[in-house]
Order: sequence, then C-alpha cells, then structure tokens
Amino acid sequence: MIFMPLMEVKNLEKTYHDEDVATAVLKGISFSINEGEFVAIMGPSGSGKSTLLHILGFLDTPTGGRYFYEEKLAGKYSEEEIANVRNKKLGFVFQSFNLLPRTTVLENVKLPLLYSDIDEELWNDMARSAIESVGLTHRLDFEPSQLSGGEKQRVAIARALVNNPQVIFADEPTGNLDSKSGEIVIEIIQKLHKEKGHTIILITHETYTAEYAERIIRLHDGMVESDERVATRRVGKNFLK
Repeated sequence: MIFMPLMEVKNLEKTYHDEDVATAVLKGISFSINEGEFVAIMGPSGSGKSTLLHILGFLDTPTGGRYFYEEKLAGKYSEEEIANVRNKKLGFVFQSFNLLPRTTVLENVKLPLLYSDIDEELWNDMARSAIESVGLTHRLDFEPSQLSGGEKQRVAIARALVNNPQVIFADEPTGNLDSKSGEIVIEIIQKLHKEKGHTIILITHETYTAEYAERIIRLHDGMVESDERVATRRVGKNFLK
C-alpha cells in the first residue's frame, strides 16, 4: 500500500521585499509530512521556522518552489477552499494565546464554530468537550485576565481543537510559560497526538520541548540542516489524567 504525504514541500522559497532590499528567508526547502505524524521544527531566531509554518497553514504563500496539501498544489486552492481548509482541517496555537480579553473561556473556545456550518445547537457541547480535554472545566466562566499563562495556552489549545482538525500547528506554545506550565502544555499536545491521532507541527527553539515529537526537522539560515527521527522520545508525566 502506498501512502501519500499529507503535506509536501519541494524546493520551497520565501523572499520578502522591502523597497529595494530582498531578504531570503526560506532557501529551497524540501520534505514531506504524513498524516498522524508529530513533527517538531527547530532552529534559531531568523531560521525561517514561523515563515514555514505560515506557508504550511495557508497563512502565507511561497515565492518559489511548490507546496502540496492533500496532494493538491497550494496555488490551485481558491480563496473559498483555503478558508474552508483553515476552518475545518487546521487548528492554530500561538505563543501569545490570542484570546479575546473580556470573553469567557467557553465563548473563546466557541469562536471557530462561528465560521463553520455546524448546527449552533451543538456548539456548547463541542466547546465543553474541547475544554474538558485540556483539564479546564472548572474555568468555563472565567475570563483570560483571571487565568494563569499556562491556563490561557490550554484555552488556546481547546479552541484549536473544537473543530476536530486534521492538523494542529503550535508556534512556540511554551515560549511565554514557566517550565512547569510549559511541560503541562506540551504533554497535552502529545496526548492529543497519541490518543486522538492529530497531526502535530510544533515550532520550537527548545530541545526539551522538541523531544516530545517523533521527528525533528532542524532549520538553519533558511535551509534544512537535518531531518531525523527521535531515537528516545520523551514521555509525559500525565499531569492531566
């Protein structure tokens, strides 16, 4: 049986132009990711990690090379198709949480459903289920200002989960957290992969965090420096049972 990759980039390039200055951020990157993989993308600041994530998540477009999602060239997707993929198949978790400040946890998690074709009568149950999966049912009616940093990130994960996406993109999800909160967050992400089968693309500069993945792609100066399976994968301590 032949398995086609879920995502594949071939000689991917991205160059930003500012007046007469051209800055090459990605310089001919090639790799593929299969459905159900947990992949960490590592590299120092400026190596192109977040730019790559934005292209994989249809938030930006390459200036060279090709990107295929589900075997279809990204450039062939219409605006409507891209919006549909982002809403139904992709979930995003960012370092800065991006929660609405004067809105409860429940309402924040329900946000992606506003743009879906799912019956509104199901929204509360779907949001509650996602919140339960990150261990925050006791915070349903809290606002972000009443939460710790780790709790805010767990709400962001629940929001990314609410549509049961195919892929979860996590861009430095532990970057603003203390070590204990960061460990809880990355273990939740690992649990989602192991128990729910989500494809995880984790952007991080922390070796400790990357070792929760099955595979680590290291970028340096806009190019792939290495692409290796994790020999001994770090296993969580199950903070959330």
